[in-house]
Amino acid sequence: MAVQRVLWVDRETGTVARREDADIPALLADPSGWLWLDVPEPDTQTGALLSEVFGAHPAAVEDVLERNHVPRLHVYGQTLLLILQRPQQGQGGHVHYLELDQMVGPNYLVTVHGPRNPAVPLELLLEETEELARRMLSGRRVPSGPWDASHRIVSSLTIAQERQVNQLAREVGGLEQKVMTQRSDAHPEALLEDLFHTRHTLLTLRTMAGQAAEIYGRAVRLLGEDAEVREFLRDNKDAYDRLSRIAGGQLDYLSGVTEYYRARTDTKMTIAAERLAVIAAITLPVTAISSVMGMNVIVHDRTDWVSLGILLAVMIALSLVLLRWAKRQGWW
Repeated sequence: MAVQRVLWVDRETGTVARREDADIPALLADPSGWLWLDVPEPDTQTGALLSEVFGAHPAAVEDVLERNHVPRLHVYGQTLLLILQRPQQGQGGHVHYLELDQMVGPNYLVTVHGPRNPAVPLELLLEETEELARRMLSGRRVPSGPWDASHRIVSSLTIAQERQVNQLAREVGGLEQKVMTQRSDAHPEALLEDLFHTRHTLLTLRTMAGQAAEIYGRAVRLLGEDAEVREFLRDNKDAYDRLSRIAGGQLDYLSGVTEYYRARTDTKMTIAAERLAVIAAITLPVTAISSVMGMNVIVHDRTDWVSLGILLAVMIALSLVLLRWAKRQGWW
C-alpha cells in the first residue's frame, strides 16, 4: 500500500516541505501555514486520524471510508466534505468509478482516494494529486491555500475527463464511418458491442459531470460569502457544466448514428420479408397443385405426357400471373 503524503505550506514564503504523520497535530495549530494530507487508500487508521486529529464528523468519516456511487457534498462547520468520481474504462465495456474524497478546512486539505477496485492500478487514482504535489515540491505555482489546491485538483479531474470525451469522439467518428460505408455488415454483433460500450462510457461521463455540477452549485450557495472561495467553486462548476454539455452532445451524435444503423437494418429486414412473401405467394399454388396431382398420379402404371404437360403449363401460368400481380403491388 502506498504511503500517505503530508505537505506543509508556509503562507508567507510559499515554501513547501514534507512532514511526518506525527507532526500533523502541531501543524494544524500553527496559523503560519496550511497542511495537505493525501491518503492513497483509506483504512481504519485513516478514520481514526480524521476523527481524533482533524475532528471530522462521524458521518463524514464513514462517507470517506465507504464507497460512494454518486458525487456528494456536506458542510460541517467550516469544513467541506466533497466526494467526486471520474470514469475509467475497463475490460468488457465495464466502467470503473475512481473516487476522490476531499475535506477542505480553513488551514488544511485532506484528499482520500478510493476505495479501489483491484482491477484498477493505484497510479490511476493518484494522477491528479501526484501532479500537483510534484509542482508544489518543485516550487512551481504553489497554491495559496486549501481552497486553491482543491480547485486545481478538481480542474485536473475535469481536464482528464475532457480528454476522455475527445478520445470517445474519435471512436464515435470511426463507428460512423463503419456504418455509412457498410463495413460493419459482415460483423453486426461486433459493431453493436462497440456502439453500446461507447454509449455507456459517454452516458457515465455525462451523468458524473452533471451531478458534480449540481453539488458545486450547492457549494456556491452555502460557502459563497468569501469572494475567493466563491470564484474557485464557480470555476469548478462551470467546468463540470461544460463537460456535461460536451459529453451530452457526443451522446446525441452517437444516438443518431445508432438510429441510422437500426433504420437501415430494419429496412433490409422489411425488404427481405417482402421478397419471402413473393416467393411464398408464387410457390404456394404450384405446391398445392403438385401435391394433389402427385397423390393421384402415383398409382398410374405409366406417365401420361399430355396430362403432365397440361399440369406444368397450368403451374407456369399461375406463377406468371402471381408474378405480374406482385409486380403491380410493388413487392419487387
